[in-house]
Amino acid sequence: MSQLDLATRAGVTPRHVSFVETGRSKPSRELLSLMADTLDIPLRDRNELYLAAGFAPPYTSMSADDDEFAEVMAALERILDSHEPLPGVIIDRHWNLVRANTAAQRLFSEMIDLSTVDQPANVLRLMFGPLRSHVANWDAISTALMTRARREAVGGVPDPELQALLDELAPLAGVRHAPPAPISPVIDVEFLIDGTVHRYFSTITTVGTAADVSLQELRVELFHPHQR
Repeated sequence: MSQLDLATRAGVTPRHVSFVETGRSKPSRELLSLMADTLDIPLRDRNELYLAAGFAPPYTSMSADDDEFAEVMAALERILDSHEPLPGVIIDRHWNLVRANTAAQRLFSEMIDLSTVDQPANVLRLMFGPLRSHVANWDAISTALMTRARREAVGGVPDPELQALLDELAPLAGVRHAPPAPISPVIDVEFLIDGTVHRYFSTITTVGTAADVSLQELRVELFHPHQR
């Protein structure tokens, strides 16, 4: 987005935007909020923007010990519980596993020894590591996972830690840029367990009006059986 585009959408003058960008003018908190909204900047990056301008960051980043955070987490966990007996997980912005319902734990334990997995378990590392031999459609799903990880990054741009993870896993992706066969409107993940293929597609839920950094970065992934 050019300075002119940003200024037009934010309703300020291009000269003012230019002066702020070059450091000739100090932005107000109101202008920072306006520009952040216009650019749809994630909350974590908004905090860094405010700090860079000399203001205190306005958004909290709570932990599970905070009562308000725990209340929302309890609601997300109820989503997982209500999805039983189908698998469901909660993952953070780096694809670390935050919660898994009983069905998800059972599914993963049928393929790998969960006690040997380093904590926090990272779903991408599991898929490109010990779970890979159990994925029957690896070429299609590996490419789709890499694309999805970039697309679902908070703000649409992977942060340095996620980008480093994607760079680490890229050589393991196998066939790349190969379009999936047009058999289904979704790309299933096909887990091969004891000679039987179990096909799932997934849906993603996020906290739509999150005002906390940590909550904005959580995703609930629910797996649904797909017979074809």
